[in-house]
Amino acid sequence: MPVMIDGGIRRGTDIFKAIAMGARAVGIGRPYLWGLGAFGQPGVERVLDILRIEFELAMKQCGARSLSEIRPSHVVRA
Repeated sequence: MPVMIDGGIRRGTDIFKAIAMGARAVGIGRPYLWGLGAFGQPGVERVLDILRIEFELAMKQCGARSLSEIRPSHVVRA
């Protein structure tokens, strides 16, 4: 069954963790709406850029070159 997560996503690292734990899709409603409400289309574009940059940085720090290389072992539980 495909797992989709929506809610609580604020950073690119949150997206990385969701994918590592098995999510096939991640909703980013609140950051998207904040960007839209605060700055219109440029705000949405900036939010998406920030999330993408943070996500790519998390992937690089874990040595994952593609989505298929992201594993649950990349997430350390406290």
